[in-house]
Formats: sequence, C-alpha cells, structure tokens
Amino acid sequence: MKHARTMSLAESVANVVLGYGIALVSQILLFPVFGMHMTLAQNLKLAGAFTIISICRSFALRRLFEAIRVRGDK
Repeated sequence: MKHARTMSLAESVANVVLGYGIALVSQILLFPVFGMHMTLAQNLKLAGAFTIISICRSFALRRLFEAIRVRGDK
C-alpha cells in the first residue's frame, strides 16, 4: 500500500511536535528529581536540541533500511 506524500509529511510533523512536547515535559518533571534545575528557556533549548538529534537519527535509520530494502530487491 502506497503512503501519500501529504500523509508522510503529516506523520513526520506530528512525530516531531509530539517528541518535542514529550522531551520538554519529561525534562521539567524529571530534572529536579536528579538535582538539575533549569529555566524554562533552557528547557526549551535543550528539548529543541534533543528533537533535532532525534530527527537526524530517524532520518539516518530510514535511509539505512531503505538501502537494505533496495539491495534485497536485486
């Protein structure tokens, strides 16, 4: 079954937005438990950095698995 480009885009955007929110809430709730205290601005920046890292990881894995799939089709 083919995945429409617009649905792929919607899925990607939803994944990034949800991931950012989860990272931010997790940091705000968990960092104080470990004695780390950050301002909201610092938490926003760190969650953004984690989100960018996650996007890069996801992209690299997707390309790797696509390369494996293409090799298997030969």
